[in-house]
Amino acid sequence: MRGTLSLWVVVVLFVALRANPGDAHEVAVQAEAWSRSLVSSGLRASTTKREVLGGGLAHYSWKVRVGAGKYDAITVHRVVREAYPWVPARSRRAVFMVHGDLWGFVPAFLTNTCVTTMPENRSLAAYLASQDVDVWGLDLRWVAVPEEETDFEFMADWNIQSHVKDVGTGLALADVVRRLGGNGGNDRMFLLGWSRGATLGYAYLDGESQRPRALRRVDGFVPMDMVLRYGPDAAQQRQWACDRYQALQTARDQGRTEGGLLGPAPGMPVKTMGELANRAPNAPSPLAPEGFAGPIRPTNRKFAVIAAGRTGALLAPLQPITPGYHLAGSVPDTAGLPDRTAFTSEPTLFDYLQLAVPYQSLNEVVETEKQLCGLDVPYDDHLKDVKVPVLYVGAGGGVGRYGEYSTRLLGSTDVTHLIVRTRPEGERALDFGHADLFLARDARVRVWQPILQWMRAH
Repeated sequence: MRGTLSLWVVVVLFVALRANPGDAHEVAVQAEAWSRSLVSSGLRASTTKREVLGGGLAHYSWKVRVGAGKYDAITVHRVVREAYPWVPARSRRAVFMVHGDLWGFVPAFLTNTCVTTMPENRSLAAYLASQDVDVWGLDLRWVAVPEEETDFEFMADWNIQSHVKDVGTGLALADVVRRLGGNGGNDRMFLLGWSRGATLGYAYLDGESQRPRALRRVDGFVPMDMVLRYGPDAAQQRQWACDRYQALQTARDQGRTEGGLLGPAPGMPVKTMGELANRAPNAPSPLAPEGFAGPIRPTNRKFAVIAAGRTGALLAPLQPITPGYHLAGSVPDTAGLPDRTAFTSEPTLFDYLQLAVPYQSLNEVVETEKQLCGLDVPYDDHLKDVKVPVLYVGAGGGVGRYGEYSTRLLGSTDVTHLIVRTRPEGERALDFGHADLFLARDARVRVWQPILQWMRAH
């Protein structure tokens, strides 16, 4: 057993899952007293919601308090096939997904529910759930911070460790609910992290490796398109990370607690970029820096395509995580600038950009860059003790092959690398991008099916 539940907690969760599907009001379950085991996991209270999806799927979510602060809360998500309304079907395989910067669980992994230009089942979470994988995940704390917030002192102590703890809380909730539904025994729970979510995944496994085997929750790891530490052949990229670390640490030393690689409120310009590309595609972009795309200011549509196809340029004068790094692969114009998207439809891309959340806690960005710089951090001291099977998925024009070395830091002997590419490494600036892994027209065939096959083989 991975934990002991009080009778009260079992009753609370049972009622949540068996609630009358005919009720028009939103089902909410709150517990004033939790068992010691759940309190130790950070589960002080939660509310449960259910959203019906197509194809017999449902999306459940729990709001979970993880601290005393105003925004110390996460949302845990579940996408699953149902046997009956409020009764999820049993499944021997489950995956817990951790998002990266800018986009929370739903826009990152359940995109078709909030982007009208994507058809039903065209998201990683919905696809895996339709194939009888029980899909879980969370929104990190900063996802719920509203746009009108101006005082970010509450983010001062949010860092990689606090987010890793929240991942553990989400995994604990998933374990409780799955066991209540009759799952257990030889079931497998995989941990999938995309971008900075992969960094959190490595850190979580680093800590979990020091627990007794009976208390570990993760049976396999899928890091997607992220570097933990650079290999010996990437000295230049390591120096770029050191430069980013110095710039961000300076901002942190000056008192900033909010922001990311794009500066304070990193999601705001991304959201506005998508809105303008949709609403006024042919108007000159007010967001484009002078000289960004030549002497003529690009249109809103063109600027959004350039930003997605040459994302690293938005960090100037700093350099990106890898050469030619970008969100979405593109086809260049005669001047060599991204002219149109290559793998993801433009309406989908523009809708997706609008789903960026405004804010992010700065500490985890600083700590990530410190780790990438090769400096000491407390999150990778036990990687050799991590021995779960690993599938690394990289985008040829995102992080790509640069993320392979990080898997060699683990003690795992069952390691598979999948680099989704259409061009040689020398043309990575035009290849499959970081977000194409989820948004591309053929992402199901190129990315999601191989992930599913790997899970079934493990």
